[in-house]
Amino acid sequence: MIKAQQITKSYGELDVLKGVDFEGQASEIVSIVGSSGAGKTTFLQILGTLEQADKGKLFFDNQDLSELNSKELAHFRNNEIGFIFQFHHLLPEFTALENVLIPSMIGKDHTKAKEQKAKDLLDLLGLKDRMSHKPSKMSGGEQQRVAVARALINNPRLILADEPTGNLDSANALEMHNLFLDLRKEFNCSFVIITHNEELATMADRRLLMKDGQLIY
Repeated sequence: MIKAQQITKSYGELDVLKGVDFEGQASEIVSIVGSSGAGKTTFLQILGTLEQADKGKLFFDNQDLSELNSKELAHFRNNEIGFIFQFHHLLPEFTALENVLIPSMIGKDHTKAKEQKAKDLLDLLGLKDRMSHKPSKMSGGEQQRVAVARALINNPRLILADEPTGNLDSANALEMHNLFLDLRKEFNCSFVIITHNEELATMADRRLLMKDGQLIY
């Protein structure tokens, strides 16, 4: 479904990615582990088209994403990819429901049906009674589940998660691990997860190591 070929990325004289190859299949969960500074987050941002590689190719369903202009790429990213970050990135002035709806607002698809889907997602994630709460009134685990619902609102086929349990206690982290497995079954989406949590890494279909700017299979 997604394929990266010989991805390189440098910042000044620092070579972060040195010819990374990667293929992700439909409905697959892949974890990427490695030490801090190994290039994991940079690679994830390139996969999500948030960052541009210096060299290399990125394909989605055999489409060369470099052929898309900036508007087409933004549309692709909003519809095909969901993002989950360590620190949630919820807007503090918005309720849980409003935060979930942000990607649909960006895509100008804020309909009654989409609002109902947001409510259904929050209900599915155990947040039925928290929809009108703002982030400051929610626990870390609840905020992260809002972020998961936000990532799913536009039916993306690929979810990219950067240390999604890094800010959670062990109980909430385990709950999040199991949630990803359930969501894969429920929505038939793929996950690429960067993590330092070996328990989460080993629950994936594949565990890859990022070392010295390359992926080791």
